[in-house]
Amino acid sequence: MSLNREKYLALVTLLEQLRSDATTTQIDALELRQRVASLQHFFRQQIVPIADENSQVQSYQTEMSKQLRLLEIDVMFLQGARQASTVQARLQTISDRLTTLIQYCDAIL
Repeated sequence: MSLNREKYLALVTLLEQLRSDATTTQIDALELRQRVASLQHFFRQQIVPIADENSQVQSYQTEMSKQLRLLEIDVMFLQGARQASTVQARLQTISDRLTTLIQYCDAIL
């Protein structure tokens, strides 16, 4: 197995764990924010440096970068949510975004 493939698989594992924790446990917004920051750090350190001449992979990486930034904004909105219905809506948006990121990784793999 190539090292690049292993890095994408590690990213998928992190994304799936975060999605699972965000949807099934009572994770607080601060912890979620810290985990998203850690996820972004992993992406910048391990995934971005992977040079690939395949333009489709580059496109996916660009989209993943954008989705990670949007995920950070979603978490900030979650922190500001006061009503239970708003919190649930924000958590669903976060889950959907994580699913999108997982699908991008699957497409690359």
